[in-house]
Amino acid sequence: MGKAAAARKLASAAAYGGGGLSVLGAGLYGVLAAEAKLARKAIGRTNLEPPDSTGWYGRGRPGPAIKIALLGDSSAAGYGVDRVEDTPGAHLASGVAAAADRRVYLRHVAVVGAKSTQLEEQVDRVLPMAADVAVILVGVNDVTHKLLPSQSVRYLGEAVRRLVEGGTAVLVGTCPDLGTIRPIAQPLRRVAREWSRRLAAAQAITVVDAGGRTVSLGSILGPEFDAAPALFFGPDRFHPSADGYRSLAGVLIPSTMAALGLVPDEQTPDAHRGERVMPVAAAAVRAARTPGTELDGTEVGGAQRGLRGRWVQMRHRRRQPALETTCPDSAEVSETPAG
Repeated sequence: MGKAAAARKLASAAAYGGGGLSVLGAGLYGVLAAEAKLARKAIGRTNLEPPDSTGWYGRGRPGPAIKIALLGDSSAAGYGVDRVEDTPGAHLASGVAAAADRRVYLRHVAVVGAKSTQLEEQVDRVLPMAADVAVILVGVNDVTHKLLPSQSVRYLGEAVRRLVEGGTAVLVGTCPDLGTIRPIAQPLRRVAREWSRRLAAAQAITVVDAGGRTVSLGSILGPEFDAAPALFFGPDRFHPSADGYRSLAGVLIPSTMAALGLVPDEQTPDAHRGERVMPVAAAAVRAARTPGTELDGTEVGGAQRGLRGRWVQMRHRRRQPALETTCPDSAEVSETPAG
């Protein structure tokens, strides 16, 4: 089975309640799950609860405020850092405030260890704020805690639909490439790479179909993570370091701005940068292998779908350069914007 067909089958299994396990094979999935259990023991845990990045950013900038909800797992929460300005939430909110020249209110509800099954509760918490955009990072714990791929994708798709129906734009950072995680031993690290890429592709298909957009986190946000793990991974060799979270935000900020409608979407993709309009399954497979690839639904000849499913625009936005990251404004941190 081709990779695009496999990803499409997994996404379809989620949509229609099927198991989806045959995409990988029950035996392979079981072996990978067992290896993930050993990897968790090797990784261990730090004793740090990540700081809460909820609050106001962009002091002195004009309104109206941009409201951002941050959902997901430890990669969204900032597990492993002890300063709020090192969290992905602070990097994201500070970067959007600077790029948009607007005040930003960020509500962080991500939970360390969360799986896609817990997104429903997180969505319940952020729906009342009527966020302008929700950013979701989830998937790794689904792999390491033996959640069936079809279940993982189904819960994510439902979360995206609920947010979109509530008037919130959605950006999902798809499952990163677990092939760069050192505590996962070879040869199963290569299996983990293929498995996580297929999950990322299936996530992209489901999210776009539900009305959101995705950006690929690929090999943990780029080749620098694989080339310099001591710099970009934290002490547990699994989660990003402070520099890693800054790099993560650099990938997320341009696509967040696009989801907010604050950057122009060129009508014609730039072929020199590998941008094009494609069927979603084929684009999702390419995106899973190329960090920073953004997928968003589009139309061809006035139609959203072709013979091979949903049409998508595949883009490679330039990463946000490193900017000064601030803590939430203490004068406003307890205030939640109306609406």
